[in-house]
Amino acid sequence: MDSLVTTEWLAAELGKPDLVVLDITYYLPPEGRTGRAEFARAHIPGARFLDVDEIADPETDLPHMVPTAGRFARLVGTLGIGNDTRVVFYDQKGIFSAPRGWWLMRLFGHTKVAVLDGGLPKWQAEGRPVEGGEPAPATPAAYQPDFIAAFLAGIGDVKRIVRQTSPFATAPDAEGGAALILDARARGRFDGTAAEPRPGLPSGHMPGASNLPATELIAPGGTFLPPEALREKFAAAGVDGTRPVVTSCGTGITACVLAFGLHRAGLPEAAVYDGSWTEWAARPETPKVK
Repeated sequence: MDSLVTTEWLAAELGKPDLVVLDITYYLPPEGRTGRAEFARAHIPGARFLDVDEIADPETDLPHMVPTAGRFARLVGTLGIGNDTRVVFYDQKGIFSAPRGWWLMRLFGHTKVAVLDGGLPKWQAEGRPVEGGEPAPATPAAYQPDFIAAFLAGIGDVKRIVRQTSPFATAPDAEGGAALILDARARGRFDGTAAEPRPGLPSGHMPGASNLPATELIAPGGTFLPPEALREKFAAAGVDGTRPVVTSCGTGITACVLAFGLHRAGLPEAAVYDGSWTEWAARPETPKVK
C-alpha cells in the first residue's frame, strides 16, 4: 500500500477485513469545533474516530504528546488494528491532522499505513457516500508495538541543535549539531509578527530554525503536491538531503505534515519534535527569536 492513497483506491477497498479507516481530525481551540462531533455528523462509511488527545500521554500538561507503547497498543487494539492491518487516516479539513496518525503508527513500527489524499472534502466533493452516528464497537485485536526512537525528538535534542548552530558554537556536534529545525507554522507566527493561537504563548522561533508552512505542501485542490514540487519546496527551505531534519510546529500536528512531505519527496526521514513551540516557548531558559 502506498503511503498516500486516492479516493478511488479507498472506495474500491472499503469493507475489506484487513482495512481500518480512521478519522483523526483535530481542530484548534479557537475553531470551536471538535473532530468527534463532526465525525458523528458525517464520515466515510465504516470509518472510526481516533482522538489525538486520547492517543496521548495523560501524565503531561502538554497537548497530545506521544503515549507510552503500552497505551498506544491498547488503544489501537480496541479499534481492531493488529500488526497486519492496513490503516488509512483521513481528516475533515483535507490534509491537516491525518499525517499525525501516519507518523504515530510508523513511530510504533507499523508500515501498512497511509493518508487519504484530499481527505473528507475530496471524498464528498466527488459525491461519494457518507454516514452519520457512531459505528459499532470493533472486534479487539492484539497489537505489538516496535518503537522507533529516530522518528521522535525531545526538547533536549532540540536544545543541542540550537547550541551547535549558534554563531558562538566552537564545533559541530555529530549527534545533532548538523540538523535543521524545520517549522511548519504560518510565517507570521514563525517571525513573531502574528499571535499564537494559545493564550499567553509568545510567537517567534528557535534560533537557526527554517520556516516552511505546512499549507505550502498542499495543492490548490487540497491534495498533496507531487514529489518533484515537494522537493523544490524543501530545497527552498534549506533541506538538501544531506542534513538530518527535525520538524516542529505549534503542538506536533502539522510538524507531521512536513515529515510526511519529506517521506513523499524521497528525502531522508525526519524526527518530529513532539512538544514543538508550545513546549519551547513556555520554558524560560530556551532562546526565542523574532
